[in-house]
Amino acid sequence: MFAALADDTRWQLLQELGRADLSASALASRLPISRQAIAKHLAVLAEAGLVEPVRVGREVRYQAVGSRLTETARALDAIGATWERRLDTIRRIAEAP
Repeated sequence: MFAALADDTRWQLLQELGRADLSASALASRLPISRQAIAKHLAVLAEAGLVEPVRVGREVRYQAVGSRLTETARALDAIGATWERRLDTIRRIAEAP
């Protein structure tokens, strides 16, 4: 999942999909990226469970999966808290007489 989020383009796609469900063509009209490149990025995000395709008539729109994004945010918070504790320990050791 973190590998899927490691790309700026995929972050942009998630931001757009957080505002509305959109097709690859609609995303391509909003971003300076080809529809083919967007389709590849959407496949990576879908494989990570961060977006899912929804068929609307003949069109496939993508939507962000809120529960997965919330889970990811919690994981990042936990990682951040772990590093804060480690840095506090290093700081105390470095400042000890």
